Order: sequence, then C-alpha cells, then structure tokens
Amino acid sequence: MPELPEVETMVRGIRSAVEGRTIQDFEACPNRCRPLTMRPSLASQRERVVGQRIAEVRRRAKRIVLLLSDESAFVIEPRMTGLLLLADPPDREHLRLVWHLSASGSETDLWFWDRRGLGTVSLYSRREWERHLGPERLGPDALEMTRAQWQLVCQSTTRPIKVALLDQIRVAGIGNLYASEILHVCGIDPRHRACSLTQREIGRLGDAVRHVLEEAIRYEGSTLSDGTYRNALNRAGGYQNQHRVYDRAGLPCPRCGFAIRRIVQAQRATFFCPGCQKRSRWKQFRELPPHS
Repeated sequence: MPELPEVETMVRGIRSAVEGRTIQDFEACPNRCRPLTMRPSLASQRERVVGQRIAEVRRRAKRIVLLLSDESAFVIEPRMTGLLLLADPPDREHLRLVWHLSASGSETDLWFWDRRGLGTVSLYSRREWERHLGPERLGPDALEMTRAQWQLVCQSTTRPIKVALLDQIRVAGIGNLYASEILHVCGIDPRHRACSLTQREIGRLGDAVRHVLEEAIRYEGSTLSDGTYRNALNRAGGYQNQHRVYDRAGLPCPRCGFAIRRIVQAQRATFFCPGCQKRSRWKQFRELPPHS
C-alpha cells in the first residue's frame, strides 16, 4: 500500500512534468474492472476541469493533491494499489483514468492505474478540499511534527504505540510498513502503551520518524514482493532492500542478531526485534484499557 514515502515519490515524480500544464481532456480508460470511487461523477469532473491549468502538485498525508487554476483540486487517494504515472503502466488492463495535458516536453498524459480499484479520485472546491484535508480529518504531517506535537500524541492515548502511529487523525502519513521500521530504529516495543513513553523515548521516536521516512523517500519508496508499487516512470522503488524488520519474521535482526518476530495488532501485521525493542516497560501497562 502506498504510504507517505511512496506518495511523496509520486508527487515529486510528476510535479515538474504537469505543473503549469492545461487539462485538454479527462476520461476513463476502457477496461472491465470495477469502477473507481469518484466524487462527483466522472462526467461532472470532466465538465469542470477541461481547460483548467494544474497550478501545483502537493502531498497531504497519503493523498496527492492537484491544485487547479480555479482553486479547485483533485484529491487522489491511491489506497492499496493506486499509482500516478507518466510512463507506460505495469499493464493496460488496470488503467483507470487519463488526464490529457497541453503539449510541453515528452509527457502529454498523466495516468491513474489501480489493480484493485480501491483508490478514490475526488474533485473539490477550495472550501471542500480545505475541509476534507483539514485538521479535523487529518493530523499534522509526520515529517513536520515538533517534539511538543509528538508528546501530545503519545500522552493522549493508552493504545499501543504502533496502533497510535497508524491513527491518521493524530499523525498523518505513517502506514503499517513504516511504523514497524520506525519503532525498530528508535528501539521501542510496538506493544508499549503510547502514554507510557518517557520524554527521551518520545524524542527518539520523533527523530526515527523523520530518519526512516526521509530515507525511504531517497530510495523512492518500497516495492514489495507483489511488485505493485512503481514510481511515476514505472520503476521499482529501492527501500525494500533496506528494511530492517518489515516482512522479515524469523530472520536475524541486523542490529543484534535476535530473530525478528511477527505479531498482529489491530488486525495488522507488526514486525519487531525482541532483543532491540524490550517489552519490560510495556508489562507495567498491560492492565490499561485498550483504547482511550
């Protein structure tokens, strides 16, 4: 599933190619796949955007935002398997949408490809997109959070820290893969109650979030064994080769040599090292209720 590094890579990959270009047409690609969720309908979106210029491309958490010249915005949520591409897609069968752009350079089309069809494409007015992507719906961006914001996130919930990191209302952008990697880097057991973390641990957590996410962006994200994620030019990411614990159950920890464990938290797989990520402090809080 595309997480913050993958979405940021997509944004950086298309930005220079599409910013300033005019949308000449916007249409669905012929296929027999389940239809995407689009708000409003494709016909309504097309009527509103043809002739508009793409003024800016930005990321908001795990969403891509195409700001248009009339201050409306496409908000594209890739979900499990969605990709924005400038080059040939992984296959033609799962191409969903195409923006035909005014001529400039070699790329004339922007494609949305989605194998499972769980992605969403919404067109909002300025007021609508500011409301849908505002602080009532999404927390601060994980790459921009201060020590004080991390302290507030941790102290305001009794949930395990791994589960708290996935709560997009508290912290926007961290998904399951990178939560496991972050907690290994900072040496925190994923089962620790968030409210039990010390000031020093919170500081390490904030530093690890920035380190892991920025490192993953440099490697252009993680392409896992299913091969789904690709960058804007249909090339695999490289961060999967740097994973410390994710999807490595039974293999030795690269830091201490203990076998990496897999557990399930909130119906999601968690990977961690029992040697580097001690659970002694977690035991003190096992009697707390599961949710705040």
